[in-house]
Amino acid sequence: MELDQYLPVLRKADVRFADAAAEAVLARGWGAQVPCCPGWTLADLVWHLAEVQHFWAWVVRTRASDPSGYVPPARRPNEELLGWLLAQSAELEAVLARTDPAQRVWTWAPQKNVAFVLRRQTHEAVVHTEDVEEVLGDVRPIPVDVGLDGLDEWLEVMVPAALPEGPPEQAHPVVFHVVDTRTERVLFAGTRPVPIATLFGTAGDLMLAVWRRVPLEVLTVDGDGPQAAAMIGLVRVE
Repeated sequence: MELDQYLPVLRKADVRFADAAAEAVLARGWGAQVPCCPGWTLADLVWHLAEVQHFWAWVVRTRASDPSGYVPPARRPNEELLGWLLAQSAELEAVLARTDPAQRVWTWAPQKNVAFVLRRQTHEAVVHTEDVEEVLGDVRPIPVDVGLDGLDEWLEVMVPAALPEGPPEQAHPVVFHVVDTRTERVLFAGTRPVPIATLFGTAGDLMLAVWRRVPLEVLTVDGDGPQAAAMIGLVRVE
């Protein structure tokens, strides 16, 4: 994806997340469990996304060079969560829209500019939208370009962040074959001469699989599926 594509995707995901959350509250209540996030309720999920967006809007708005000046918000009561979420989404979208992506800011990654925030927050919202859709029971497919970029971001950003010293000794390559673009990506490339497995799926399903939102059973697996899952499991992102 190009830089100018992220903000429209973020806006669309924010709208869908809020709409699905509102429907889920009516259908299931704030205490509904989030299947993809064990131990989380719907209220926890909505608060999490709103809090994350509050933080990154602050980083971009203040041009923060470190996060030490950030004051975390107080948890809102459930009846205020949707309104507060909408406010945080609007603020993040607005501050990203008016800020040069090349502007330097603090991030937890080697890339320290607003472009990183723009990409990361887009995929944060996309993945959590799938989470709330699971609660609602109305999961929609992720567009091909968004799914492929999300898979790329996981490989390019999350894997090095989780494994800063490189692949562990037990690592084996896992190939992701994106059926809707006929392209391939590789986890732990070069660690062994032969991959442990090749996973075939849509860009969206592969993205959700590496984020542990869908089981490998939704993909077509050529090779050792349990070992492929174990390789993905080595990438622990907090």
